[in-house]
Amino acid sequence: MRLLADLHTHSVASGHAYSTVAELAATAAARGLELIAVTDHGPALPGAPHAWYFLNLKVLPSVLGGVRILKGVEANPVPDTDNGLDLDDVTLAKLDFVAVGLHPNTGLDDLDSVGHTEALLRAIANPLVDMVTHPGNPSFPLDVDAVVSAAVAHGVIIEINSGSFEPSMSRSRDSAGEIAFARAAAEAGALVAITSDAHFHAHVGRFDRAEAVAEQVGIAEERVVSRDAATVMAHLTARRERPRIDLGGVL
Repeated sequence: MRLLADLHTHSVASGHAYSTVAELAATAAARGLELIAVTDHGPALPGAPHAWYFLNLKVLPSVLGGVRILKGVEANPVPDTDNGLDLDDVTLAKLDFVAVGLHPNTGLDDLDSVGHTEALLRAIANPLVDMVTHPGNPSFPLDVDAVVSAAVAHGVIIEINSGSFEPSMSRSRDSAGEIAFARAAAEAGALVAITSDAHFHAHVGRFDRAEAVAEQVGIAEERVVSRDAATVMAHLTARRERPRIDLGGVL
């Protein structure tokens, strides 16, 4: 299977990534990708952009150099907002793609697996949320079956994150949780995205480690939403209206 979409990339706006959106798109084009999602970290993470950054993503082109650009976020579950996330629903509804993942220093570090699971299940139940990122992160233990079952019930994508298996990433020190989630997703027939989690443009479309895990656990090709742009767009538009998805035009 050749993957033509990358649903998890970060620009310099995330505060600890090192490339512009234009650089991400150029690398995607050079590698033959049809689509990327720019999913900079939500504002609760130290160094991440202000909420206004996400509201203004409409100025980015919708297609850049032949690559469809989904303007999105990797939002954080947090303990102190109305929707349990670090962007409100009004803002999330304007974005092309909403990923959610647990990260340190966003207010949930001291919870146990029950608390982490409850926070993520609340996010999954939000109809504006499209994907759960790196759910096997060893820093945030979860109830695997509960999370995967909820994702299936709500049509939310489970990510298999290649970065979680890269030696340069801290999560790779214990990847058993990521493999457990991939296996549970395969067994449940969950929707899956194989992503790079690129924090530097040269890593866009680098899926080899996650692809190996997907093959190991038996992910069916038809369950991989990120296999091409048409599949991504069909899935997203069927779930809800994306009011700004073409607003940026073509450059």
